[in-house]
Amino acid sequence: MEFLFKTALVILLLFIILNLAFALVQLVRQSEDTEQQKPMSHYLGRRVMYSAMVVILLILALTSGLIEPNPTPH
Repeated sequence: MEFLFKTALVILLLFIILNLAFALVQLVRQSEDTEQQKPMSHYLGRRVMYSAMVVILLILALTSGLIEPNPTPH
């Protein structure tokens, strides 16, 4: 179960990076044909959605005991 959870987190983090890269491409190519392209805010909004999903999953995993926080952070 823990492996599945960590795999899901890694996949979500890769989606976050991918959407950030798509937004960068849209920023660079914004001067070209804008009718066929999605706006940059579309990709940034998806990145925020995936980030919120990661935070919610981490909170749920901490409260359910699936993962444990580091007791000595130094």
